[in-house]
Amino acid sequence: MPVLIEHIDAIARQKQRAVLYLEFHPQSAFADSSVYDYEVVNKRQAFLDWLQQHGIAWQPSAPIASVCGFGAYLGQIHIDLPMDDDDPLYCRLRDHLEYPDGSMRDPNQRFFYLPLDIAMRNAHHDEPGFWEKWAEDF
Repeated sequence: MPVLIEHIDAIARQKQRAVLYLEFHPQSAFADSSVYDYEVVNKRQAFLDWLQQHGIAWQPSAPIASVCGFGAYLGQIHIDLPMDDDDPLYCRLRDHLEYPDGSMRDPNQRFFYLPLDIAMRNAHHDEPGFWEKWAEDF
């Protein structure tokens, strides 16, 4: 059944704050999304289970919206937790994903921080009828 998945920049604008975003797919899979099935990736499901065990909310999320085109959903998620080094829950999440030097524990995962000011660059996408007009002109 089709599901509407929000772009990460739209989520940031809705929350009016910076947001966290995680990709699970190998970099090479991004070039050919037809060969990557996020629903069978055990590490992704294990991480989602970890989030649930720690009471951390998440939702599916598309990358930053672009009027240049769109791609298939590859299992990316928004993690509903502010980036705050004084928050023990955020620190637990960060330490689960990254080594102390900031490199990722899993090379097929990428952990992003999207500041609100960057997300606001696409605020015009929130205007009524923007995407309908875009689709007509595509």
